[in-house]
Amino acid sequence: MTIKEAILKSLEDIGGLTNYTEVTHNIIDKDYYDFKEAKTPMATVSALLGDFIRNGDTRVKRIKESGTYFYYLTKNESTIGVEKLSGESESKPTKIDKKKTYEERRLHKLLNSYLKNTDIYSKTIFHESSNSKDSNQIWTHPDMVGIKFLNLQTKTSQNFLKSINRIDTFKISSYEIKKEINSDSELKKAYFQAVSNSSWANYGYLVAFEFSDSLYDEMNRLNQSFGIGIIELDANPYKSKILFPAKYRDLEFKTIDKLCVINKDFEKFIELSEKLLTAQERYYQSTEREFNEYCDSFFSNDSEIELYCNEFRIPFLKD
Repeated sequence: MTIKEAILKSLEDIGGLTNYTEVTHNIIDKDYYDFKEAKTPMATVSALLGDFIRNGDTRVKRIKESGTYFYYLTKNESTIGVEKLSGESESKPTKIDKKKTYEERRLHKLLNSYLKNTDIYSKTIFHESSNSKDSNQIWTHPDMVGIKFLNLQTKTSQNFLKSINRIDTFKISSYEIKKEINSDSELKKAYFQAVSNSSWANYGYLVAFEFSDSLYDEMNRLNQSFGIGIIELDANPYKSKILFPAKYRDLEFKTIDKLCVINKDFEKFIELSEKLLTAQERYYQSTEREFNEYCDSFFSNDSEIELYCNEFRIPFLKD
């Protein structure tokens, strides 16, 4: 079986709308084709699915939803709720269930890559792993926590500043992450959730992949009143931008202590931060490596970003 035949057979197996990731997994699971000659099977399948469309092969069609392509066999068009568009070679579905697009936590790697580019170490805090019985944990725990260390030129000056006032050698931020915020009520709920779960940090941020343009004035008002910053996250994390900067606050150690008690992820992050701050020069590199390994992963190149977004159905190109 050729690779194109394997793609067609997989589209037949799946039956409905699908993307190149699901097609690739189906080919591998059913052993339709041996990818030993292809070092990047998903990229190969993605390119060949596109060839069906570009070459006018009428057996396969695709639709574009929020910047992501979904493929299907033409003969299944009437059974999967796809409505043909007049004058266009592609079609769009009457409805796609948004719950099947991507999970909110898939955005964390995008945010971490953006933060890493600004020299911030960050870590996801899994509130479900906390030992607290509090049913309102979403108002206590940040989605992610980040720390930025003051970049002094020499270790001598770093140690000198630490001996004077160690708190001035770093800044800690808290991040509340949402997929999209489309209404005034959604904005207020998310914003005050960010206010609540970042009260302990130097900076607090509300982060969303999509904001309605109509909310700009209200975001500005909330930012001026309460100081929580707002970040618009992009599928290309390096295009993400701070819409409104966060206002600086002193750390609130009582709440930091509470979070350390109830959540091991948070406690470990604080522990490793302190370890890096106090590391002797000869141990600094190994301590920094340990901290990096504990923090969330990030993308090493643009191809990884696009493959990740396509795999988890995160719209790579915003309309």
